[in-house]
Amino acid sequence: MNKTITPDTGNLPKHIAIIMDGNGRWAKQKGMLRAFGHENGVKSVRETVEACAKLNIAYLTLYAFSTENWNRPKLEVDALMSILMNSLKKELPTMQKNNIRLNTIGNAHMLPEKARRQLFEVIEATKENTGMTLTLALSYGSREELVSAIKEICNEVQTNKIDIATINEATVQKHLYTHNIPDADLVIRTSGEQRISNFLLWQAAYAELYFTDVLWPDFREEDLHKAIFSYQKRERRFGKTSEQLK
Repeated sequence: MNKTITPDTGNLPKHIAIIMDGNGRWAKQKGMLRAFGHENGVKSVRETVEACAKLNIAYLTLYAFSTENWNRPKLEVDALMSILMNSLKKELPTMQKNNIRLNTIGNAHMLPEKARRQLFEVIEATKENTGMTLTLALSYGSREELVSAIKEICNEVQTNKIDIATINEATVQKHLYTHNIPDADLVIRTSGEQRISNFLLWQAAYAELYFTDVLWPDFREEDLHKAIFSYQKRERRFGKTSEQLK
């Protein structure tokens, strides 16, 4: 691998989040059905997860299925759910080997029963692992997450559990799906699209964004390293000036 894109292990993002985009276009380029692209995207997931574990990245979140994805053709949705179940079962030994703990965010109750059961079986099997936390965003939409948080906070105000005057950012954070995960440091999107598509709107407020033309099924460890290298060249000011940071 080119040494110029080898990440500095002393300056790694704690939480990487990835919008895995381009499976359909990748399959279309090859004259195949979209499901073929999703199937080949699994290899990229495996390699990316293992590469992050090797770098000791603490948190990796993958945007696997959005709330809007339910509007896709039933054939494609069924294929995605099947791939999810098979992948979870197949990748469990790899997660155990790499000490990875599986987590999920989103409306899991909307998943088909078999997929939901497989998901939570793997979550249960890996709950004692102490290495990287791998979060799958499934049936996830950030706007829906924020609405849910607002409803929960309103209920707590109505039942006198909290005073409205005390509501702050920490209150909101406590009611998000990601309440036990730090905010994203680096958000990667593949396929050339430059938008975040309702993903981690609150949690990515100060994340560094990285867009690549690589379609997800072609995304490999070197591409991950390029994204991290780009992150490491940036100055994260969080509203401050460069002089203040120095």
